Amino acid sequence: MKMTVRRLSLATLLLWGVCASAGRSQMATERPVPRDYRGLDVQVDGIFVTPIAGAPFTAKVQIVSHQKLADGTEHVVTTSNTVARSNTGRIYNERRQLLPRGYHGEPRLLSSHIYDPNTRVSVFLNPATRIAREQVLEARGPSSPTSRRVPTTPDVVESDLGVQLLDGVELHGLRKSRTIPAAVSGTGKNVDVEDDYWYSTDLALDMIIRHSDSRSGEQMVAVTEVKRTEPDATLFAVPPGYKLVDETPPPQEASRQ
Repeated sequence: MKMTVRRLSLATLLLWGVCASAGRSQMATERPVPRDYRGLDVQVDGIFVTPIAGAPFTAKVQIVSHQKLADGTEHVVTTSNTVARSNTGRIYNERRQLLPRGYHGEPRLLSSHIYDPNTRVSVFLNPATRIAREQVLEARGPSSPTSRRVPTTPDVVESDLGVQLLDGVELHGLRKSRTIPAAVSGTGKNVDVEDDYWYSTDLALDMIIRHSDSRSGEQMVAVTEVKRTEPDATLFAVPPGYKLVDETPPPQEASRQ
């Protein structure tokens, strides 16, 4: 069967319920796939940037959270984060304050993260305390952050959504659906949960994520304004005035005979 390819605009991207093409195909997996989305939380996750070499970029991550409250009103908050990856695989990711829809101005920076896969040095920056928490991570095998998705559990149904184009980038869609039984949903009735992933093999990124759960609402995470050039090197450096705190655990003592 020939796969249908459609084009997505930014306006379409941020609408609820991204339209899926009718084509069916096995999902491309030439490059590592990010972890599955956790869903709405107090700390809203953005895009997981896989730390791979040879695919530099800088982009914005738009997050829109839409919740229908019990009194019939709607609670909508948004934010915009910066992400980047260098040609050597270093990554930069940040988390900014969620603000009411319609707010004008830059959301407050809450934290940022720098990671270098070559040295395994991970640094979390807190702009409120101006403390940089540094840690050298242990070397990992196939289960590292760049591994493929965890195999689907029996209660999750996967659907191939086909292919879309966004600003010339080909995205392949995958939907994961499951029903949480009434006995454990906390609502007294069955709850349907859907997660849509639109993945770019070229960039090794989930470019669009849509999470839908009637208990927490609907959330859209979208990568926009992608610049496929080497990012500003200052993104991967601890800013001046920060106190660097080494939190690397001490090496374990050799086993005594």
